[in-house]
Amino acid sequence: MLGPGRFQPTSEDCLTLNVVAPEEAGDGPLPVMVFIHGGGYILGSSATPIYDGAALARRGCVYVSVNYRLGALGCLDLSSLSTSAVTVDSNLYLRDLVLALRWVRENIAAFGGDPGNVTIFGESAGAHIVATLLAVPQAEGLFARAIAESPAAGMVRGPEVAAEFADRFAALLGVRSPDAAHTLLRVSPAELLAAQDRLLADGTRDMLGAFPIGPVFGDDLLPLDPVEAMRRGSAHQVPLIVGSNAHEGRLFTRFLKMLPTTEPMVEAVLANTEAGVRDRIIAAYPDYPDRKACIRLGGDFAFNAAVWEIAEAHGAHAPTYVYRYDYAPRMLRWSGMGATHATELFAVFDVYRSGGLGRLLTAGADRRAALRVSGQVQRRWRAFGRDGVPGDDWPAYDRSDRAVMVFDHKTRVEFDPSPERRMAWAGFTLAR
Repeated sequence: MLGPGRFQPTSEDCLTLNVVAPEEAGDGPLPVMVFIHGGGYILGSSATPIYDGAALARRGCVYVSVNYRLGALGCLDLSSLSTSAVTVDSNLYLRDLVLALRWVRENIAAFGGDPGNVTIFGESAGAHIVATLLAVPQAEGLFARAIAESPAAGMVRGPEVAAEFADRFAALLGVRSPDAAHTLLRVSPAELLAAQDRLLADGTRDMLGAFPIGPVFGDDLLPLDPVEAMRRGSAHQVPLIVGSNAHEGRLFTRFLKMLPTTEPMVEAVLANTEAGVRDRIIAAYPDYPDRKACIRLGGDFAFNAAVWEIAEAHGAHAPTYVYRYDYAPRMLRWSGMGATHATELFAVFDVYRSGGLGRLLTAGADRRAALRVSGQVQRRWRAFGRDGVPGDDWPAYDRSDRAVMVFDHKTRVEFDPSPERRMAWAGFTLAR
């Protein structure tokens, strides 16, 4: 979706990227910022207006945004359906993005960018992709730094679970596995997407241990689960910023109601979990099953658990900086959303400084505070993209103090701000 009533056509012919550079060349090559959009691996586009990147480029970088094949066309692993006659590659969308980063390395100098100074950054599923690319051997040397804004949890699967989802997908298309690969080449995108929607509904209900769509480890492209690669020190040891928003779960009470934000949904997610683990998680939310506690738990389950896990794993081997984005103008607070999922994008892409949506969200006195917070975020992202350090006053994350930069009316550093919730989710996986 590009805006109210405006949709981009859906097609596998989507492998394009956009480059935005300052009008005037600087004294030397500029840092490069490559943005990977989110959308749960099933929707989104680099053509979404908020991602135009002009504000970032004006502040001194070459900005690139990329597309990749989504859903059943690229993010659903069907490689187990391959036959001797038809080969279906795994992790198609990740291969798309590796090719995009190679294009950047080979061509960005023509736009004034430094191919040796590339930062990849993304939000939600895009942040999860950023974390995944840290564990892709073929991506070595294609980026120097990474920023993951609200990476999602539970999006990685092993080959066995992927094969089970592939068999289910084939059945939804009305074919048996021996014929499925050949059939996949003949069905229309509309049929693939219809089967995808049914697979998502069934997969969410059955809880096979992962979301049906996203990366699969164990192939030539992604040998290990990304977090496991980080723990072992075999991921690319580049500086990383990773963080989330204060009220991640609230968005999903109004839209895309896929997170466990009610008591029945929470109990369904934890139904097959060991009793001790379930009790530990529930105890971290003293007001459970109050509605607010359920929403907080759902946000942690989907996003904060991934942030804590990545920070602990990557931070043991490479400079890692953790943030929490708390700022919300009164319009968002009055709506009940607050600093919910994706609202940091308003600061990153300087939406509050623009007309239209920016002015609607920041009536009256809010505008000054919104611009101040936006300036803080952009200044730190820009510094990080330049030399890998987001400011002398932002300590790197380590297990001795777990420093977290909090972006709000008063930006500040807090140390291990939610220890009970962090420890409650340590080692959690969805039980099959």
